[in-house]
Amino acid sequence: MGTALMARRNRQNTKGAAIAQAIMEEYQPQTREEMQDAIKDIFGPMFEAMLQGEMDSHLGYGNNERGEKNTTNRRNGYSHKSVNTAYGKMDVSVPRDREGSFEPKAIPKRTKDVSGIEDKVLSMYARGMSQRDIADTVEDIYGFDISHETISTITDRVIQTAQEWQNRPLKKFYTFLFVDCIYVTIRKEMETKNCAVYVVLGYDVNGIKDVLGLWIGESEGKHYWMQIFDEIRARGVEDVLFISMDGVSGLEEGARSIFKDVVVQRCIVHLIRNSIKYIPSKEYKAYTAQLKKVYGAPSLKAAEAEFERFKQAWVKYPGAVDVWVRNWEHVAQLYNYGSAVRKVMYTTNAIESVNSSLRKVTKKGAFPNEDAVRKAFYLRIVELYKKWNGRPVANWAFVRNQLAMDDKMQARILKYEQY
Repeated sequence: MGTALMARRNRQNTKGAAIAQAIMEEYQPQTREEMQDAIKDIFGPMFEAMLQGEMDSHLGYGNNERGEKNTTNRRNGYSHKSVNTAYGKMDVSVPRDREGSFEPKAIPKRTKDVSGIEDKVLSMYARGMSQRDIADTVEDIYGFDISHETISTITDRVIQTAQEWQNRPLKKFYTFLFVDCIYVTIRKEMETKNCAVYVVLGYDVNGIKDVLGLWIGESEGKHYWMQIFDEIRARGVEDVLFISMDGVSGLEEGARSIFKDVVVQRCIVHLIRNSIKYIPSKEYKAYTAQLKKVYGAPSLKAAEAEFERFKQAWVKYPGAVDVWVRNWEHVAQLYNYGSAVRKVMYTTNAIESVNSSLRKVTKKGAFPNEDAVRKAFYLRIVELYKKWNGRPVANWAFVRNQLAMDDKMQARILKYEQY
């Protein structure tokens, strides 16, 4: 780390600590509510500093700047207004100019609610920015310091919301569930541990995406997964058609113990990754090309014929072939359904895309606790909801029509489908 960067970070840490110490000495808060009241008091001056910075930019010179000016417009005192924030009402002095051309952005004219700055902090946090990055951004844009403690207080507001989201009622029926995990580092008792965060993504009867929840655990097994699916059932889910997963230990047994009619599908892409470990890199292309002929065959009979040719062609790599022999049932069962359904169920790409988005917030390094993980991931998931915008997945009409060809599945779907 460069000397200049290190000095800047030390200066920022010192500033944050000084602000926090000043708040503690001035207000001596004993509870979370008292701390929020203290934060409320300092937000007023922060907004006023932002407005002063905007006025400087509007006029082209600073408040105490002497010398010739490039404009005849001048400051003209203040107007006082009461605005609403997430911490309640506060009084703010808004600078005015003589020409009346100043249009403040932090607190626009005729605006009575300025919780937007807090929303901007939450949005930056959701996009993976660290507290230091957020503080730097606020300083660069608005010209004042915001302490890490203030940012933490703002983002902590979502912890209860995240808990409510995790425990919310779910829909009664899901056509597909996708299960995968992402590993995070959490500091625990003077050491760091890698913990798995299991994410469950669902498609409802109309093909609308929803993240059902997040579960943090250091171990896995059928009892662990039985508890997760039992929780999902307790939150309202009565039936699931398919679960696509990456060979997670105990998941299949745990899922079937709760949803007895569910079809559990191993992800073909993960099987390829597991088997390719036994293949020299120079032969990857030929190996995967022949594999595609197997799981991409138009019928089960054609797939079985291609599989025999595959086994003979790669017999010199028994480890790679054995992966497919042991999991052949997961390839064969794909052909119980149409091509559009197969395309959805044979890969966990849908949830890997979710996890790719979540990894943007794991770049911050180790998390101090599990609540910090839930907070960061929940905010990121909210951003995903905005992106999805309640739209069904691509080609859902084809999927729905092909599911209707199976009489038993169609009966299960119609039980929940609303017309």
